[in-house]
Amino acid sequence: MVWYHTRAYNHSFKQNNTNLHAFINQTPTDFSLHSVHCVPSLLFLSSLYKVLLTPTKTHSCLFLLLPALHLQYSVFLVSIQSHTSIALMAHFTSSGKSDDLTKDDCKGQSALVVCFGEILIDFVPTVGGVSLAEAPAFKKAPGGAPANVAVGISRLGGSSAFVGKVGADEFGYMLADILKQNDVETSGMKFDPNARTALAFVTLRADGEREFLFFRNPSADMLLQESELDKNLIKKAKIFHYGSISLIDEPCKSAHLAAMRFAKESGCILSYDPNLRLALWPSAEAARDGIMSIWDQADVIKISEDEITFLTGGDDPYDDNVVLKKLFHPNLKLLIVTEGSEGCRYYTKEFKGRVAGVKVKPVDTTGAGDAFVSGIIYSLASDQSLFQNEEHLRKALHFANVCGAITVTERGAIPALPTKEAVLQFAAT
Repeated sequence: MVWYHTRAYNHSFKQNNTNLHAFINQTPTDFSLHSVHCVPSLLFLSSLYKVLLTPTKTHSCLFLLLPALHLQYSVFLVSIQSHTSIALMAHFTSSGKSDDLTKDDCKGQSALVVCFGEILIDFVPTVGGVSLAEAPAFKKAPGGAPANVAVGISRLGGSSAFVGKVGADEFGYMLADILKQNDVETSGMKFDPNARTALAFVTLRADGEREFLFFRNPSADMLLQESELDKNLIKKAKIFHYGSISLIDEPCKSAHLAAMRFAKESGCILSYDPNLRLALWPSAEAARDGIMSIWDQADVIKISEDEITFLTGGDDPYDDNVVLKKLFHPNLKLLIVTEGSEGCRYYTKEFKGRVAGVKVKPVDTTGAGDAFVSGIIYSLASDQSLFQNEEHLRKALHFANVCGAITVTERGAIPALPTKEAVLQFAAT
C-alpha cells in the first residue's frame, strides 16, 4: 500500500468541511470521499525519510482509516473509509470523562504532570500475524509513549500537558486535536513547517516479534529546540515525565536536557521511562550510553525486565542484587520493574517488594506499559507519601497494574486507556 500526503486539496473539499479535522469528530460510519484532488508527494517513499526495519516493540493505538488510492483521469483520488469495527472511536474522541468524577473534582486533587518527548503516527495492519509486506491495509493510529502517558493521566482525572514537536501537516494537527479532545494541555506543542510528523509502520508477526519501519530523517519531533521550550508550563508542573527517544538526535537532545534541568530547578519530580527502541539508535552501545547518561538525575524510574538485561549487559533481571547494585542510584526515590501480567517490583531506599499482576484475557498489549506509567504517576501526583509509605505505594502499584490490565483487554492504546471509575470498579471485582 502507498500513502500520499494531501498537502493541497481543492476548494470544494474545504467548503464541505470533510477534511481530516472534521472527520475525526464524526461518529464512525462508512463513507468515502471521492472528490479530493491531491498533490502526491510520496510521503513514505520520499528521500526525506530513512527506513529502519527491525523486530521491536511499539506504542500505538488503533484509531482511524483504511486508506486506498485510485488513479482516474490522471488525477489521484482519495477514498477514505472508516472502520466500523472500531467502536471505541466515540470514546476516543470524547472530550469529557466517562466516569462520574467531574473535571474540577479530579484536577483539584492532582498536581500538573508535564510529559516531554515524541508523538507520532503509527500504521498498524488491519489483520494480525502478518509481516508488513503481507499486510493488506493499515489503520492509522496516534502513538508515542509520552503522549500516551499524558492522555492516560488525564483519562484518570489528573492534570497533564504535553511538550514536543510535530510537523505543520495534517498528521500533526490531528495529533494535537487528539490531545485536546482528551483534556491534555498542548500549549507546549510546536509545529514545524519544514519537517514532517514522525511516522512508523508496525506489525506483530506470527512469531510474536514486532516488525517496525520508521520514517524519520529528520522528523519534526527530532527538531525541537531549547528556545522553543515553554518554561512557564514546565514551571507549573509537579512531575516532569520523559523517555529516551528524545535523546537520540540534536537539537532535541539539547532541548530535552535543558527541560530536565529547568524542571529540576523548579522543584519537579523527574520521572523516567527509558522505553528502549533500539532500532532508532545508531548502535546498541549508543543506546545504552544514552539511556544511562541521565539515569542518576531521575527521582522515579520505570523499566522492564528486558531493559534490565540490556542495560546490565545480560544480567538476570530478577536478581535484586543486580537491580540494587547496578541500577539503583543515591538520588533515586523509586525504581519500578514491570513484569507484564505477573505484576511489578519496587525499590526505594527504605523498602522493596513485589505487587502481583491482574489476570485478564489479553486482546492487544499495545500501550499496557504506558497505562501502567499513567496509573503510578497519577497516584504520585495526588499523594507523594508513596515514597515513604509502603502501604500507600503498594495500593498505587496495584492501581497501576489494573490500569495496564484493562488496557490489554481492548484494542489500541489511547482508546483503551481507562478512567479512574473503570479502574476502581475493576479492582473491586
